[in-house]
Amino acid sequence: MLHKLTAHELHEKLISKETSAVELCKDVFERIKAVESKVKAYISLTEEKALFTANKVDEKVKSSENLSPLAGIPTAIKDNMCTKGVKTTCASKILKNFVPVYSSTAVEKLFNENIVMTGKTNMDEFAMGSSTENSSFWPTSNPWDLRTVPGGSSGGSAAAVAADEAIFALGSDTGGSIRQPASLCGVVGMKPTYGLVSRYGLVAFASSLDQIGPITKDVTDCALVLNAICGKDPMDSTSLNTKTLDYTEALVNDVKGLKVGVPKEFMGEGIDLKVKKMVEDALMLFEKMGAIVEETSLSHVDYALSAYYLIAPAEASSNLARFDGVRYGYRTRQKVEDMIEMYSKTRAEGFGSEVKRRIMLGAYALSAGYYEAYYGQAQKVRTLIIEDFNKAFEKYDVLVSPTSPTVAFKIGEKVEDPLKMYMSDVCTIPANLAGIPAISIPCGLTDGLPVGLQIMGKALDEITILRAAYAFEQEFWFKEKPALFGR
Repeated sequence: MLHKLTAHELHEKLISKETSAVELCKDVFERIKAVESKVKAYISLTEEKALFTANKVDEKVKSSENLSPLAGIPTAIKDNMCTKGVKTTCASKILKNFVPVYSSTAVEKLFNENIVMTGKTNMDEFAMGSSTENSSFWPTSNPWDLRTVPGGSSGGSAAAVAADEAIFALGSDTGGSIRQPASLCGVVGMKPTYGLVSRYGLVAFASSLDQIGPITKDVTDCALVLNAICGKDPMDSTSLNTKTLDYTEALVNDVKGLKVGVPKEFMGEGIDLKVKKMVEDALMLFEKMGAIVEETSLSHVDYALSAYYLIAPAEASSNLARFDGVRYGYRTRQKVEDMIEMYSKTRAEGFGSEVKRRIMLGAYALSAGYYEAYYGQAQKVRTLIIEDFNKAFEKYDVLVSPTSPTVAFKIGEKVEDPLKMYMSDVCTIPANLAGIPAISIPCGLTDGLPVGLQIMGKALDEITILRAAYAFEQEFWFKEKPALFGR
């Protein structure tokens, strides 16, 4: 039952020789074989490579070499991060057989820690979605109830961790794509400050919003993974040259005097009443622990969803122009008269409906005559939202809200209503627009499904949100595990 443990618990067992990396690796793959047909968290598995790395870790243990805290730990990688020699599909037909010749910086940093990669996880195509139903391969199921979605777009990563098919995973977060699935699957998910983790090798969706982050079983593991993947990268001009921190120093069970702001805009219309009640109970626990909790307001945050769905599609329409059937990826097999027709048919056949929808929306927002009316205005709103957060953080150490307005919804429930689906990210999008760090941690169950608590902090203050999350976790230890039922 090694697959049920956290990374830090398994590290202790590995260095004490209570178990071996190979034994752990085999145990996790046995778990994958037992439940993957129900959950469908992975697009591809890398068992042979995993066992090879596990053997190397065991050799290090035998020779008494220092072992990284993540060495030998089975890890799942979202399938929009390049992995050298292993297919990276973005869950899209257009990249179905793409094998990168290099690994993304974040993944390479984990390889340097000697993690054991179990495989590449399912996702919404090109990270565009909130349910992992937009994958061109298959939808992933939520381990808590197989009839429901795991969230998205990092739904495969969150489901793999929740179902114990990986000890931790990497996801990417453009508008909530780590935190929202973490909330729906009852695990911990963190979006770091924009630029803290290199985006090099992450297949771009919206370059000013995308950020890689960890999905883990607890807050301690989250800090350990963040330690491994953050840092300046010369290959990414947007990565920040910041002081190296040890995020495990934030793991202190003490929030006395911590000032917690609760933006009223995150607790109003559209938030399920049962979810709201769970968040209010969590805030009462913070007060009991000695934190100071007050209601506040972010006056422009109600416009965040609208601004996001102009900015993100606009950037996507530019980034996805590279998929034309010429350089790599899928190319139409139909007879064509010229290159323009080849471009058109390749994209029509290769992209799914949600990706096409966002490309068209983005191209329209950037078109002559509409740029300033739509994209330009959205960027002005983004600036106002950033100013709202800056003002709030002058008074509060953290801001707290629900992560998702609802618990996991039924597969197929929102597929025909894109606007209803977009509302799933209403609580998470503001942090992406502002570039600030945010974490989702479980705060209980309602109707048998997990509810996530979102804690946001000022830019580069991951230490404070990890401290708040860890202290809450110690007082409210989320012991429930998915039953893998419902179908």
